[in-house]
Amino acid sequence: MTHSKLTRRMLGLAAGAALAVSLAACGQGDKAGAAKGAPSEISFAILPAEGQASSGPLWQPLLDDMTKAVGVPVKPYFASNYTVLVEAMRGNQIQAAWFPAKTAIEAIERSNGEVVARIVDPEGRDSYQSTLIVKKGSGITLDDVLACGKKYDFGIGDALSTSGTLAPMTFLFNPHNVVPNECFKTVRTANHQANSFAVANGLVQVATSNTINTVFIGRSNPQIAAQIEEIWRSPPIPEAGIVIREDLDPAIKEKIRGFFLTYGRGEGTEAERQRKILKDLNYSGFNPADESYLNPVREMIADQALTDAKAKGDTAAASAAEAELQRLRRLREVQP
Repeated sequence: MTHSKLTRRMLGLAAGAALAVSLAACGQGDKAGAAKGAPSEISFAILPAEGQASSGPLWQPLLDDMTKAVGVPVKPYFASNYTVLVEAMRGNQIQAAWFPAKTAIEAIERSNGEVVARIVDPEGRDSYQSTLIVKKGSGITLDDVLACGKKYDFGIGDALSTSGTLAPMTFLFNPHNVVPNECFKTVRTANHQANSFAVANGLVQVATSNTINTVFIGRSNPQIAAQIEEIWRSPPIPEAGIVIREDLDPAIKEKIRGFFLTYGRGEGTEAERQRKILKDLNYSGFNPADESYLNPVREMIADQALTDAKAKGDTAAASAAEAELQRLRRLREVQP
């Protein structure tokens, strides 16, 4: 556990003392209370790019299998944005989650989260890419976008979206000194699916998306997909991970970890059935992981913090962000 995480957790425990009685009454007490026994059910948070209506049926078979493996009911938990889900994990309304990398970091730092696995795509990659999309035939180029001039309506992602916001800021806009709110005529926030529909229907001229959403749109809405083209792709970004509450009953925690790390593995009809479920989700399986796999995204966060601090003229914050950025880069250099 990092020093900053330990400090946050100690402060959080102290601040939460006044809530202990009411939380315990709901079966949501502190670590000591949570460790007394297994939960009666597990809420699993999902907010993929394609939205609840599309993602719910795809995830339900996996959650049904998870229920059998863990021994307690596993129910999906949907919310309108990632911040709501992080707060729900903080309040123990959810105990496990599919989180993109930046949201996983938020859950680790603020919501007692622990990474147990990371996603692998059908080609065996554990990364994906952010994209910038426009309507096919519009003639809009990347140079046109970066020229700004408040010419275009722009669709960006959730504030905690790795590919919808953090990656395009880190790899595209910041290096070109582009501030979206100053560059575009309007800026609207939505998930990748909504932004894709907005581009196809002319509601916005440019939007962020990602390579995963490209697959889902092509599969579920080929007419929409045919109206969209990419004008930019980011470098690879670490895939989403499975995050669980660190204070979950140890036996249940290990069952969840084991479920994901063995799901779709092996031979036989059961493994084939599981691989079909994973294929529908555009996954091939889950690899072991801990929070260190998120360090490339922590670098992106530090880079964004440095950019923001410089823009505000906050020398202390800029110095702190620069120090964190250098620490992460040194760590990367010594990792195998």
